[in-house]
Amino acid sequence: MQASDRFNINSQLEHLQAKYVGTGHADLSRFEWAVNIQRDSYASYIGHYPMLSYFAIAENESIGRERYNFMQVCLLSCLLHITFSSDKSTVQDLDYDSMFI
Repeated sequence: MQASDRFNINSQLEHLQAKYVGTGHADLSRFEWAVNIQRDSYASYIGHYPMLSYFAIAENESIGRERYNFMQVCLLSCLLHITFSSDKSTVQDLDYDSMFI
């Protein structure tokens, strides 16, 4: 592998990371990455009606109630991200698994 190939691969990766938020970057913490994944997943569940109805049937809830619950989880994950992004020492002490429903 030549140096020019390495530069080309790195520039392509940087381009993808700039274009798509979910691909992350070197300074992205584990917590921020997990929040992005969770928020994107729940937004997808809300936006795709068949998936939303599947969850509603599985949990024996109405579709509107499931949509509301999913929006609450999205909002909670956004608030956690805003609250803990400024204080890095607090983020490191958190139990990540207990945060996500």
